[in-house]
Parts: sequence; structure tokens; C-alpha cells
Amino acid sequence: MPQKRIETTTSRTAEWTCLARAASSLETNSHYRSDDHIASLLVPGFLKPLLHFPLGRRLYRALSPKGIYEYVIARTKYIDAVFKRALAEKFDHILVFGAGFDTRALRFQDAAGNTRIFELDVPVTQQAKIRRYQSQHLALPSNLVFMTIDFDKESLPAKLDESGFRKGQRSLFVLEGLLMYLQAQSVAPTFRTIQQYAGAHSWVVLDYVYASVLRNENLYYGESRAVASVSRAGEQWHFGIEKGKVEQFLSTYGLSLIDHKDAAELERAFFTDSTGRIVGRVSGVHCLVTAEKK
Repeated sequence: MPQKRIETTTSRTAEWTCLARAASSLETNSHYRSDDHIASLLVPGFLKPLLHFPLGRRLYRALSPKGIYEYVIARTKYIDAVFKRALAEKFDHILVFGAGFDTRALRFQDAAGNTRIFELDVPVTQQAKIRRYQSQHLALPSNLVFMTIDFDKESLPAKLDESGFRKGQRSLFVLEGLLMYLQAQSVAPTFRTIQQYAGAHSWVVLDYVYASVLRNENLYYGESRAVASVSRAGEQWHFGIEKGKVEQFLSTYGLSLIDHKDAAELERAFFTDSTGRIVGRVSGVHCLVTAEKK
């Protein structure tokens, strides 16, 4: 298998997500404002002053594929809520796949209690994140465990066993911005591992793209620019789920659908004002899902 860009360089899509979260944390509009106050500490220094000005944030939004900024905001809020609920219910483990510059382990550490949080990512991106934490003098919680992995080349079960992740515990598995980047042959082993390690009533929260997006059918708002953007970054999408087939996909791995939100539902949930007006359009290519182990 040829060497991938993320094996030698920090993931660009992880950087973009961090930048979007940083910009969102500084917004004054409540629909656009999210809670990732740490993200602004992790972006490159020359960008920080730009993000603090509304004009800079509008410029960033204008340069992004249509609806992607809104999607990242909605996704962040959605997964934050699932993450916090898992902590409130005292889950044993939270496993964050392809964690990138995710900061939930720090942001929600006061609520974590005895929950152990495991972050998996490729070595280059994970090391860059740790260095940025260190440069900002951000203390790492004692319950946070870093694990390096290449999902397409290394054994996930072996990595989990090495890290102390215990089978059969009630756990939350977070696959944020991951599934679409996996090679098709890596998807089944990943979900079989989740099925094998998850205890009763464990949850999975994930996002996915429609399979039609991979066929360049250009059916959804913002689709063409979104596909072109990840391709230019050298981090192409490889896996999608056919529209209407997500329950079938989940059931293959012993998972039951709890919640599913497409772009229209995300707009209603996160970008609707008091008059019922939609104030932000969300990229149409992604959906968000919460599922439970049967």
C-alpha cells in the first residue's frame, strides 16, 4: 500500500476542524458559537489574531466549502452532548477514533470521574497535538490515554489490549470525521472490534457521507467543493453508506440506531431562530448517527 500523506505530515483535515472550532468558539451569534475554548490555543499563531475579528471569521467561512463550517459546528455540539451524557452516566471507557485535535478530554475533565478516555490517531498528528498542549502549558488529565495507530495497517484489537482498554465495559466509541477516510477493507474490522469490545448498552456516535458522494453524483448542497477540498488535501474520502441504509449497516455489527440526523435535521436542531427561520445551511453530504449495542 502506498504511503499516505498523514503518515508523514499532520492531517490537514484535522487542522481544518481545529480551525473551525476555534473560530466558532469566538462567535457572538449563539447558533454559530460552540464550546471549544481550547481549540483557539492550538491553531497556528499567525491565525489567532485573524480569528478574533468578525471579518476574519467571515473570510474563513467564505473560503470554506459551502455549509462545512456550519456542519462542523453542528457536529461538535451534537457529539459534545453525547460525550457529556456518557460521562454523566458514568461510562467506563470513551474511545475517540482519529482524534486529531479533539479537546473533549480536557474540556470535560471535571465531569469525567473514573471514565478512562482513549484517543487513537496516526503518530504524526497525535504528537503534534501533544506538543501544542505542552507549548500552551495545558495539563493532561490522568484518565487520558494516547494510542497511535494506522487503521489501514495495524491491528486495532492489539492496540486496545496494549493500552488497557477492557472488553465488556460500557463504553462510548466516537468516530468523528473518520469513517469516510477509511479504506473499505478497514471498515468491517473496525466495527467488528467495536462489537467485540463493547459492553451492553455501549454507544457509538459517528458521521458518514452518502455513497453517492463518492460517485460524484453532486446531489447535495456544497458537495462538489467539499469533495474537491479533501482531495486537494490529499486525504480523499473512500467509504460511504447508501442513503437509507445506515440501519442495515449498523445491524451487521450488532448496533441499533438511536438517532439519525441529516443536513435538514441539523439545520432545524442548531440553526433555527425563534421565528423558525433557518439562519445557517449545513453541508448536505454528511449525516450524524448515535447507535447502541444490542
